[in-house]
Amino acid sequence: MATTTASLDIAASPDRVWQLIGGFDSLPDWLPYIPTSELSEGGRVRRLENQEGEVIVERLEAFDNDARTYSYSILRAPFPVTGYRSTLTVHETPRADTARVEWSGAFTPEGISDHDAVALFHGIYTQGLTALSETLTLATGSARGSGEGGRRSAAAAS
Repeated sequence: MATTTASLDIAASPDRVWQLIGGFDSLPDWLPYIPTSELSEGGRVRRLENQEGEVIVERLEAFDNDARTYSYSILRAPFPVTGYRSTLTVHETPRADTARVEWSGAFTPEGISDHDAVALFHGIYTQGLTALSETLTLATGSARGSGEGGRRSAAAAS
């Protein structure tokens, strides 16, 4: 089994980051290459579509709002792995205005090397966290410019 983890410190409070990413259906709000997400099975399964129209189906395996974390598995995807399980967590840092976001995954490569599978998912996680940081930066700048504080950002997250 191969594993990888990416983390990034983001200039926003942990609660603010979690407000944006904590919903299992929220990927289109912050991840540009996933423009579509539909929930089923009472919100425990999401059907994602990427920009190329490929379908990814994931199941929510664990959710802890207080700890700001959730884990999910892939049921169907165009990725060359099986047994995929991933966790997304927002951590506090010593600074109240900074959150550390960690995205980790474990999986068994199929038809590719461990190295190539790790590189694939580490790239997805790293690019995703960068997009998250950019989304929060744009939302904060937009909200500041409008004089509405964080309300605009909160509305965009719902």
